[in-house]
This record gives sequence, structure tokens and C-alpha cells, in this order.
Amino acid sequence: MPPSQASTAGEFARWIEEKSEAVKVELAEKFPPVTSGPAAVHNETCTQRIEEVLLGHEAAGDALLEELATEDTVPPLSDEELARQALANGGADEDTDTPEQAA
Repeated sequence: MPPSQASTAGEFARWIEEKSEAVKVELAEKFPPVTSGPAAVHNETCTQRIEEVLLGHEAAGDALLEELATEDTVPPLSDEELARQALANGGADEDTDTPEQAA
């Protein structure tokens, strides 16, 4: 890679990093940490919410990382299973274009 392209690539990477940090700060301001009420109860683990980690309010704990690693080992649902679940739990959105409403 010529030096001019390397310089441009470095500038672009720096620009991306600056933009991602700005978005992270903006999101953190819009969505402050939840400290009380039902939303403060973490569904993913007993101690941590994935949103708090993604917004940069908390560092990912071992329990969350372990849970995410476990999710990678679960086989994907078949199309038949997804259809069964959609039909069993559908209709709440009142969308006439979805299969559960077309019957």
C-alpha cells in the first residue's frame, strides 16, 4: 500500500472512531442508566443488562459473557418452529398481512 493510501486509511479509521465515540456519548445521554423501577431488573442475568453494556454504562461481566457464549452454541430454530411460534403467539399487532391474521 502506498504511503498516501496508508495515510488516508489511518485518517478514515480515526474519523470512524471519533464518530462512533460521539454516537456512544449521544446514546448514553439519551438513555441514562436505569437505577430504579421494573426496568432496573436485569432480564439477561441477575446483575447486568446488555443495554447497559452496549451503551457503555457498565463493563461486560463474566456472567454476561458466559451467557452470550452459551447463546452461540444453541442451534438456530427451524422455519417450521418459527412458524409454529408465530402462529401460537401472533395477532397482537393486528397486522392483516401476517399469517396469523390471514386465516
